Amino acid sequence: MDHDEALADYERRKARALAMGSPKRLAERRAAGILNARERLARLVDPGTFTELGLFAHSSRMSDAGKTPADGIIEGFGEIDGRIAAVSASDFTTMGASSAMVAGKKQAHLARLAVENGTPIVFLGECSGARMPDTMGAAGPDGHGGIGGIATKGHYMRRRKVPWIAAVLGQSYGGSTWNAAMSDFVVMRKGAVMAVSSVRVTEVAIAEAIDEQELGGWRMQTAVTGQVDMAVDNDEEALAALKAYLGYLPGHAGELPPTVAVPAGSDDAAASILDIVPAERVKTYDIRRAIQAIVDRDSYFPLKERFGKSIVTALCRLGGQSVGMIATNPIAKGGALDPDACDKAASFITLCDSFNIPLVLLTDTPGFLIGVEGERRRMPGKIMNFLQALELATVPKLGIILRKSYGQAYINMGGGRVDVLAAWPGAEIGFMDPAVGVNVVHGVRQADDPARFAELVSELARGTSAYDLAGPYLAHAVIDPRESRDWLIRMLKILARRPNGGIGEHLLANWPTTL
Repeated sequence: MDHDEALADYERRKARALAMGSPKRLAERRAAGILNARERLARLVDPGTFTELGLFAHSSRMSDAGKTPADGIIEGFGEIDGRIAAVSASDFTTMGASSAMVAGKKQAHLARLAVENGTPIVFLGECSGARMPDTMGAAGPDGHGGIGGIATKGHYMRRRKVPWIAAVLGQSYGGSTWNAAMSDFVVMRKGAVMAVSSVRVTEVAIAEAIDEQELGGWRMQTAVTGQVDMAVDNDEEALAALKAYLGYLPGHAGELPPTVAVPAGSDDAAASILDIVPAERVKTYDIRRAIQAIVDRDSYFPLKERFGKSIVTALCRLGGQSVGMIATNPIAKGGALDPDACDKAASFITLCDSFNIPLVLLTDTPGFLIGVEGERRRMPGKIMNFLQALELATVPKLGIILRKSYGQAYINMGGGRVDVLAAWPGAEIGFMDPAVGVNVVHGVRQADDPARFAELVSELARGTSAYDLAGPYLAHAVIDPRESRDWLIRMLKILARRPNGGIGEHLLANWPTTL
């Protein structure tokens, strides 16, 4: 074969691989307004920057070689907003992007290169599950290093050296679900499904009809399990969310997150904070509005917004610097923290500590939500997981008590555990809400004797002010609420001058992804 013949053969093979799988499935996707794997890649990475690995790979079963272009996984390296990332896109038109040996080898190789060279890994996931002909029999589950070859030894040993992020963009079972469950951030297209096995397998296993959205749809995964951070309406919104998320993180754990220019007008909203947060501690409000008034304009990026709603976790920027915001939200359960809120906070602290993102805690909480349900859901252990994560985090930690902070929640929300703690002038700190304490200590209820109740509440409220906390230097500052943004930015500049250059010890890097 001369050069011309070889190049002609190359072009034919290349065109066939780039065409992906079933033309019928490609047409169905176009009709439904769903992007295919290569269209997703083209919209995610900067034009002309993608270098593909494994274009000419195919199934290890030679009988399937001609109908498995790239073995259903398209992957390589490209630039996303000018920063290099590894990308793995599932091609559902090729055997349902089922997990198989060669596809698994490709994905494991990409992950190894990403970790060794310090680039994030992005999974654009769909998967019909393991490729049955390849995995049946005794040797199937581990014959190639794991089911379908995808669980090659070490592939799932996450040490959080680089960020993992995932989009669930269709049916996602088996390998694609494992990647999402292990990722630091997961966005899901509404209508997609994320579960261990498909409805067909599950229905046979439990002899019961199941709706696939109840099994693993976006409502369940965002509000009940918290395994998905964000749900969006279409592929384009999912890709935009991935890009935005990456903008807050470093490429790897050995560097700081990127610093960006502060948008004009970012200081303006801080002056309105008193209009957002009522002085009366029993009145509810949405802490998200207060956060957006404090941080850089348009930098608020919430995670797990539908899960554990009494606490807010969000990536934001202050003075152009990425920060992780943890804030109790009085609009949900009065800001009382439940088991889901504890899991949410611990998971977020793990993320921020692993990738050198300073933590800011805003507190306005009556404490932990106690009761039979909480105990059944292992509330003590979840409280301690939350606290251990905060204690182990070595990134800069700042806290502000806005109106109230009681009991163990005072400690979990940073009391004595942050580098610098401030309080607003009207803040109240104590073992519990004085009104609750009167009933516990004296057995007096407001309805029975309003005058006596008010007198006893006043007694228990003594020594609970911000100045009582600042007096013994348990709070390091009492600040005007309108100065919260400026104070946080100033303190972050000071804490950033640590000898290690802001790179943490990453004591949480090996913690499980799902707590």
